[in-house]
Amino acid sequence: MTVATNVPAFCEGIKHFKEDLPGFKEYGQTPAIQEGQTAIASTTDKNAVYQTMLAADALRYLTLHITSSKQSGHPGGFASIADAIASLVMLGHKNIITEVGHHAPGFYSNVFLDTSLEAMGINTVRDMGDRFREMHGLLGHLSGQIPGLLNPAGPLGQGQHFAMAGAKLHPGVLFPVTIGDGGLGEPYIMSSFGHFNTSFPQVTNFLPILVWNGFSQEHHSMVSTKTNEEMIAYWKGNGFAEVILVNAKDYDDSNQPGDYVNSTRFSFEARMAFSQAVLEATDKAAKSALGGTLTVLIVKQLKGSGVHKDGAQSHNLYPGDSADKDYIMSALKERALTPEAWQLVRNNYLRSNGGAAVETVVTEKEYPLPDLGKIPLEEYSVGGDKKVATTAMGAIAGYVGQQDKNFIVANADGNAASGINNINTALKIIHPTTDETYFQQPNGQVYEPLSEDACAGLAAAQALFGARTLWCSYESFAINGLPIWQTVTQAMAELRRPTPSTITLFTAGALEQGRNGWTHQRPEVENYFAGMMRNGNVFPLFPCDANSIQACYEWALGTSNKGVTITASKSPLEIRTTLEQTREGLDKGAIVLQETPGDKTVVFAVIGDMTLIPTFEAAEQLKSQGIGSKIVSVINPRRLYRSSDTAWDTITQSQDGDFLSDADFSAMFDGDALIGVTGGSSAMLEPVMLRSNSKRDLFAWKRGETTSSAGQIMEFNGITADNFVKRAKELIG
Repeated sequence: MTVATNVPAFCEGIKHFKEDLPGFKEYGQTPAIQEGQTAIASTTDKNAVYQTMLAADALRYLTLHITSSKQSGHPGGFASIADAIASLVMLGHKNIITEVGHHAPGFYSNVFLDTSLEAMGINTVRDMGDRFREMHGLLGHLSGQIPGLLNPAGPLGQGQHFAMAGAKLHPGVLFPVTIGDGGLGEPYIMSSFGHFNTSFPQVTNFLPILVWNGFSQEHHSMVSTKTNEEMIAYWKGNGFAEVILVNAKDYDDSNQPGDYVNSTRFSFEARMAFSQAVLEATDKAAKSALGGTLTVLIVKQLKGSGVHKDGAQSHNLYPGDSADKDYIMSALKERALTPEAWQLVRNNYLRSNGGAAVETVVTEKEYPLPDLGKIPLEEYSVGGDKKVATTAMGAIAGYVGQQDKNFIVANADGNAASGINNINTALKIIHPTTDETYFQQPNGQVYEPLSEDACAGLAAAQALFGARTLWCSYESFAINGLPIWQTVTQAMAELRRPTPSTITLFTAGALEQGRNGWTHQRPEVENYFAGMMRNGNVFPLFPCDANSIQACYEWALGTSNKGVTITASKSPLEIRTTLEQTREGLDKGAIVLQETPGDKTVVFAVIGDMTLIPTFEAAEQLKSQGIGSKIVSVINPRRLYRSSDTAWDTITQSQDGDFLSDADFSAMFDGDALIGVTGGSSAMLEPVMLRSNSKRDLFAWKRGETTSSAGQIMEFNGITADNFVKRAKELIG
């Protein structure tokens, strides 16, 4: 190591440079991606192979550098796949996705090398270290705000959804997605691949890349004992026609023990051979995936290759693991490049794919959407025949899909069971078997995997990538799909571009599921949305009838960068509102359905549709005793918070800072007593309870039971007119 001269400006902050590198004079004199080109010309060209190896070492150096700058973060997993990432870039592929949030520092390094991070003021290696794991900087895991990166990544088992959504929306573009062998034990990954391929067999331009490094976060990975043949058979058994495996062990000339080895310990000649093998395999896999074959690339290399430690010990840095720590300093010196090599790597990265990722990847542009025109709504007469709310919304969803061929409706439990079979009739279930009886055909728009994760995954991912979707679920089962839905809504909050809101319809609420018992009665899921309301871009909506739900969906379709949940019953219920009343409720948060005069006034703040039945009954009982009442239907509870209660002003796109004023809140909810009523979580009424100055109480879901009717399950939970009246009289004295 010497004091380097002529150091490129972006290298400021790098502590270690080599004086020279083996092979640089032979293979490093001109960029392998020639000027005016977007990729290397040949995978067998020694210049291209050598410069791919340099890029992989540059990625390892930067990954260890930025994590050690904060003595935290995860360098080991990405280090074992750096060769494949470098190969993708040299081959001109930059729409790269990951399932592994722990690989974030490596992905930041990748987009730093092509100048993408300059869009957020990160110009040098020093800047990258300073901003790593800092607010408004480079988060510990991938988020929605990093220039040039396509997907958020936190919980395992999610990234493949983004790759499949991107592939579906962008034919002819490759979407590689790295899959950690630690996360491969999750069933979601392979099942979602399987159903997607069955539904969209023509969409193969996504490429899973298995990071088979033998270790998980704190121990050996659960698939570390598989043989190569077993791993190949596993992927083939899950529908992958082309399985390409590169095993570093086959190139080891350093006599490393075990099945997993570190390629950076090979001789120069062996490293070149391994790098060429990865480059050729990546190219073959990319062409196979783009050519119509479901393909996976597997790179088997020891976790931590080229960084400070091997195996699970390489996964995380801890306090004290600074750049001056002996084993980290040694690793940095080992991976160090010359200034000329750093500039060579950057030149290749800048030319790859026609420019920096921030300018060329698909998520940096707003996806074009067809105009929906005037959305057809059918307004039913107030007090007329009872109507099924979900069916009314289903008609609109069918219209949306007919105007927008990219639109999909995802439902694991079946639309017919939720009162929205009209969606199937209009859009058809995607299925390889054509059958008119079941409204199914290969080119439908209704996506029905059994897994809620796969339903929510594709719907939410496609919305993040810019297209319209609708995820439908039984309220009781939705929890299995919410982790990725939450990931996407959080990413939408910080996205640098507008994108359609991710919209859900949750049906078959707990009150309707008497005979099914508690297995189908889980409205506690509303706690999830109640907590998320404070994010600032999450809007749970509770239409009170079949007119109301149409206005709610119409509103949701006109929004962007929000998470909108619509919860409604699938039973025929009374029509209580006009469309315009719900539009007012969406604007103000709630609407007054009925006012009854009396000596004193009890205000009912009601969430839901069925819960209005005992509420109106209670109002009649109070009226007979000379007590007045006001029934308020809470349609959009997010509007009922105070402005300071949510993080609405931190949203980067489509900020929504509309909240009901104190004066309007008082006019709507003030009375001698206030009673909140909901068939779900009491947390959803928090905005009302926070702001009310009246004597107050609330009735909410407690637990499930097998019953013969909605009335009986409400009675079991204390949600009855008699209880409302009794408590109201106690409150008003």
